[in-house]
Amino acid sequence: MELANHPTIRVAACDLNGQMRGKRVPGGYAAKLDQGAIRMPLSVLNVDIFGADIDGSPLVFASGDADGVLHPTGRGPVPLPWLDAPQPLVPMAMHHDDGLPFEGDPRHALVAVLDRFGERGWQVIAATELEFTLVDDSGETLHRVRDPRSGRRLEAPGILSMTQMDAFDPFLTALYEACAAMGIPAQTATSEAGIGQFEVTLNHQDGLRAADDTWLFKTLIKGLAHKHGFSATFMAKPFANDAGNGMHMHFSVIDAEGRNLFDDGGEAGTDLLRAAVAGCLAALPGSTLVFAPHANSYTRLVPDAHAPTSASWAYENRTAAIRIPGGPPQARRIEHRVSGGDINPYLTFAAILGAAITGIEEGMTPPAPITGNAYQRDLPAMAPDWETAIDRFATDPMVARILPGQLIANLVMTKRQELRLMRDIPTETQWKTYLETV
Repeated sequence: MELANHPTIRVAACDLNGQMRGKRVPGGYAAKLDQGAIRMPLSVLNVDIFGADIDGSPLVFASGDADGVLHPTGRGPVPLPWLDAPQPLVPMAMHHDDGLPFEGDPRHALVAVLDRFGERGWQVIAATELEFTLVDDSGETLHRVRDPRSGRRLEAPGILSMTQMDAFDPFLTALYEACAAMGIPAQTATSEAGIGQFEVTLNHQDGLRAADDTWLFKTLIKGLAHKHGFSATFMAKPFANDAGNGMHMHFSVIDAEGRNLFDDGGEAGTDLLRAAVAGCLAALPGSTLVFAPHANSYTRLVPDAHAPTSASWAYENRTAAIRIPGGPPQARRIEHRVSGGDINPYLTFAAILGAAITGIEEGMTPPAPITGNAYQRDLPAMAPDWETAIDRFATDPMVARILPGQLIANLVMTKRQELRLMRDIPTETQWKTYLETV
C-alpha cells in the first residue's frame, strides 16, 4: 500500500484500555514515520476510559508531561474499510527519545513476554474467539438490535441459528471482505447465546500478529456496524438478563523445527503443557483485573453464566477457566476462557503468555484436572469485584514477574480513578461510557 498517495493517513498506538490514541497526518508523512516524526505525550497511553489524564500521575506532573516518539510496529499499514474515504492506519508503538520502549505501552509488554519464549528458540502460535453484541443505542436506553429485514427488535437468542445469520448477512459479508482487506484471518462466524450476539474466530498464527489482529478486529467491528445502521459492543454484559461477551484465547508453542511442544502423541499433552497450565492458574487470582478491567466486567463473572470464576483446568470441560480442547494430538493447545470481550488484547495476551512461560521457567506442577461442574467445587477464586481486583493486581508477586513495574503502576492508577468516577454513574447508564470504548 503506497501511503504517500493518500491525502491523509492515521497513526495510532494502543492505550491501557485498548483504545487507539493517535493522529491524522498528511500522506507525505509516510516517509518520515520510521524517523520519529510523530510525537505524543507518554501520558496519552495512561488516560482513563473517559479519555482524561490521571490525577496525580507522575507522567503528567512529575515529568512535565514529556513527549514520547511513535514508531511503526511492523504490522504495516491497513485499510479502514468502514470509512467513506480511503485513509490507511499505521499501527505504532511508543518509545522514548533514546529509542527504548516506553514501559507503559501494552504492546511492548507483550513483546517482552514473547522474547522470553524466543530466548528458548520457541514461537507462540495463538488464536482468539471474540463475542460481540449488535445493539440499538439510538435512545437514552440501550435496546436490542432490530432485524434489518423486518425492522422488529430481536426478542430471542438464536444459538447457531442460520436464520439469524441470514438476517445480518450484508453486515457479515462486509465483515469478511473487510477482514480480507485488512489481512485479518477471520474463520468461522456463529450466532451465539445472547440476543443479537455473534462470535468470530480468528485463525491460529504468530502470537504478536494474533494480538495485533485482535486489536484491529475490535475496531473494525464497531466501525462496520455503524456503517450498517446499528452499533456493536464488546461490553462484558450489555444486558443484565442476557449472555455476556467473552474472548477465548488458544495458544500452543512450537520449536525451531515447527514441532508443537504441547503434543505428546496422545490426549494428555506434555509436561511442558502442564507447567504452562500451572503458571496460568497461579496468575489467575492476581491478574483478574486484566481479564475483567471495567465495572461492567463483574456482572459477567458470576457462577453458571458461561464465564469461569475460579482457577481450574480440565480436558474438554467448558466450565473450567483453562481448557485443553480435544482433537488431533498435533493440534494440542491451551484455551484460556476467562476474559471478557472488553479486554485490551495486548495486556491479555501478555498476562496469559507471561503466566505460561513463568510456569515453564519455574517447573510448576498443576493440581489434578477437574471433572464435572467447576462452579460446584471449592477452588481458588478470581477477584469477586473490581476494587478487589485492582488491589490484588497492585501487589501480586506473580503479576510482578510478568509485567513491567511502570505498566502495573499506571494501570492501577487508571483503574482507581475509573472506580471512583464510575461510582457516581448509575449502573443502568454506565453503558454510555463503555459501549464505544471497550
